[in-house]
Amino acid sequence: MLPSASEAARAAVGRYRAHRERRWRRVPEIRVHAPRGTPTIYYLVPDVDTPHGGVRVAYRHVDLLNALGLRAAVLHTAPGFRATWFAHTTPVVDSRRLRFGADDLLVVPEVYGPSMRHLDPEIRVLVFNQGAYLTFDALDLETTAPGSPYRDLGRLEGIMTVSRDSAELLAMSFPGVPVDVARPVVDGRLFHPGPVPDRREFAYVPTRRPQERNQVLHMLRALRVGWQPVPLTGMSEAQVAETLRRVPLFVSLSDRDGFGLPPAEAMACGSYVVGYPGGGGEEFFDPGYCSPVRSTAQLVRELQRVMGLPLDTLAATGRRASASVLHRYHEDGLREDLLRICAPLMSQS
Repeated sequence: MLPSASEAARAAVGRYRAHRERRWRRVPEIRVHAPRGTPTIYYLVPDVDTPHGGVRVAYRHVDLLNALGLRAAVLHTAPGFRATWFAHTTPVVDSRRLRFGADDLLVVPEVYGPSMRHLDPEIRVLVFNQGAYLTFDALDLETTAPGSPYRDLGRLEGIMTVSRDSAELLAMSFPGVPVDVARPVVDGRLFHPGPVPDRREFAYVPTRRPQERNQVLHMLRALRVGWQPVPLTGMSEAQVAETLRRVPLFVSLSDRDGFGLPPAEAMACGSYVVGYPGGGGEEFFDPGYCSPVRSTAQLVRELQRVMGLPLDTLAATGRRASASVLHRYHEDGLREDLLRICAPLMSQS
């Protein structure tokens, strides 16, 4: 049977997106030069200027490393490119004008996957894996060897990740490779509680579990819960924080997440969170102040229950969640993690 016009259109869009992703997931050509005596840590970041948690994290790492006295910069491919969807003064360089020294360190995110094999074997590499569940998504089991996609890196210094759950997965996946955790940061200057919300609205990230999200929205409509959905899309970081402060409820659709920043940010803003921990979120989804679930039916039942509670009750519980998250995921803690992980690598270069 021939595909319908809509099916053909969806397939074409899928092929275009896959092609576009393959283009930006290729590592740039980097030549290695003689050591300069003052090594620099370069964070390779895709030239993608849409809200993406991994990009924000890389920029923050670079800022904190420089504050610690370790030279660092974000590395993009295109000259003049830099992220614009959040405020920053982070030093940025491009690969075309880069003079990478043999004593420099390249931090490569896991999104580059199989293309890492094209890196010069003389480059010192620290893999920054923020998506441990996605590590092997682009790898064919039959045509790759044990240790792929990192086995071909000539000078692999280790793997840095964002949660205990991810560290456990990666240690089992790459035996013998050092794995360490650099905790995520929830910026309390942006993500903090506001006044008790007075509207029955719930926020969610529409790119997560899209089929299940569609089913859940239909089910909630059928149950006539009377709450309005607020998709977090097309917003700056500041706009996301502002939205999360005014909604009493956040639905977490996290799925195979290394950490799961959106529900953590929602908790920090005082939103009551119902939904999936998604793997990495297990370490902060405390049932004492949120509602973790394991199935679609459980999600809808719990949403039905929570949506029947007074808004001030949700806000009081949300404030407990905020205090816990902001106490654990802060910049001072990340500074300690980065100093522990990166300072030894710079001293041995």
